[in-house]
Amino acid sequence: MDLRHDIHRELVVLRERAPEITGALTCTVDGLLVTTDLAVSSTEQTAALTSALLSLSRQMTDLAWIGRLEETLISAAQGHTACYAAGPTLVLTVLAGPGANLGLLRIEGRRAADRIAAIAGRG
Repeated sequence: MDLRHDIHRELVVLRERAPEITGALTCTVDGLLVTTDLAVSSTEQTAALTSALLSLSRQMTDLAWIGRLEETLISAAQGHTACYAAGPTLVLTVLAGPGANLGLLRIEGRRAADRIAAIAGRG
């Protein structure tokens, strides 16, 4: 099967499991877009920023000696952005609206990142 298709299907499943999610994308750790269902025109820029955020977040966890990075969560007035390492080569970014259930977002985001990592490991 096509890995991009399988990863995109995981994004669809993620949004079905957590309806508060307004969009998601997967990119490489180098910032190259793999697949997205974001309704914005700047998906390549979002992928590049995701890569940079992952790198900075990993550096912070190393400096703080707090273990392996699980997620980076940004909360703002109009919603949330969460980034999850999806294995050694991919990153999942999830957007959610204001008032989103952050517990559900975290659980489902991590679950989707693990599934995406498993898909990438097949290829």
